[in-house]
Amino acid sequence: MFHGSMVALVTPMQADGSLDAESLGRLVEFHVESGTDAIVAVGTTGESATLDHQEHCRVIRQVVEFSGGRIPVIAGTGANATSEAIALTRCAMEAGADACLLVTPYYNKPTQEGLYQHFRSVAEAVPIAQILYNVPGRTACDLLPETVERLASISNIIGLKEATGDLQRGREILERCGDRIDLYSGDDSSARELILSGAKGDISVTANVAPRQMHEMCSAALEGDRERAEELDRPLRDLHRDLFLESNPIPVKWALQEMGLIPPGIRLPLTPLVERYHDSVRQALGKAGVLE
Repeated sequence: MFHGSMVALVTPMQADGSLDAESLGRLVEFHVESGTDAIVAVGTTGESATLDHQEHCRVIRQVVEFSGGRIPVIAGTGANATSEAIALTRCAMEAGADACLLVTPYYNKPTQEGLYQHFRSVAEAVPIAQILYNVPGRTACDLLPETVERLASISNIIGLKEATGDLQRGREILERCGDRIDLYSGDDSSARELILSGAKGDISVTANVAPRQMHEMCSAALEGDRERAEELDRPLRDLHRDLFLESNPIPVKWALQEMGLIPPGIRLPLTPLVERYHDSVRQALGKAGVLE
């Protein structure tokens, strides 16, 4: 059901940090019109860590409403407390999301058995399709391939977003799990190669600002057309890099503001992109053909 370029959508905010539903609706339309293959609402790029439970559920409901069934919606519902992850996942299912994305618990550093029990508990509690998310650089927690293999036997765990950027790790997961779960890249710089190796798509930060280009690149890679995928990815390489000059989503929210798509809001402890990086991000947008 889920393949191609899946945008890890930002959550638009006004300058005072309040949520901006109008801009959120415009972003959903932007992605529908640009061919994005799925929207991830309130993932980590959507500043899930600074939204309270009520806001989190509200944004999921709004994205589902705005999408109107035209594009699949995957709701970010991970948490470092299993009970909270279950509550958010249940909320997403009731809101009409097509699936949930659950990041590994952050800070408390569970063991591999703890990770297995955590994800199994959420899957057993809420029957919606679930995609796991491994990003040890942000969570201090690494979901190892052997644990993924164990979790792949749970019927509603359907995929893994692997954001280490380690292609060998991705290939090992593909070898271990086969068709039991789908693998997705969570690292734009290495996404093309992982898809050419057998992954089903990319849950992407770059797709926020270059949705058409990312859709076309992922489609070419899924078709096994290496030459075309490399050609399409080449103008995006600076974006893949420069959208991480400061902590995500700081640069991508600034880029979307520069494109006139969202207001400047971002919540503390994140702060707006420092001025010394403005030219780099602006030039990367120009190279990708999304800003003159």
